[in-house]
Amino acid sequence: MLPMPHAAVAPEQDRTGGTTTATVPLDGVDGLDVGVWEMSAGTMTDVEADELFVVLAGRATVEILPVNGFTAAVATLRPGTVMRLAAGMHTVWTVTEPLRKVYVAR
Repeated sequence: MLPMPHAAVAPEQDRTGGTTTATVPLDGVDGLDVGVWEMSAGTMTDVEADELFVVLAGRATVEILPVNGFTAAVATLRPGTVMRLAAGMHTVWTVTEPLRKVYVAR
């Protein structure tokens, strides 16, 4: 399995304390970044970039907040889930089992 060196989430984003994430870039194609991202159990906020991802492992929810013209929504994430995030989305990630995803982002 790909080793993922984790770092603490910034305090202003970490809602539960002790949450960590890791990113390993894999490649770039035509201005797109491809990589693997992982998050420990916990809850954090984020502002998204344009991204398409597939969940490889873990369980979580991602809440899209009604900010910047986006409609509020909650998605359940589990292995095999495919999701697109748009630049400027404000999200809340709640991970119950460590989450690993492969992503393609601008």
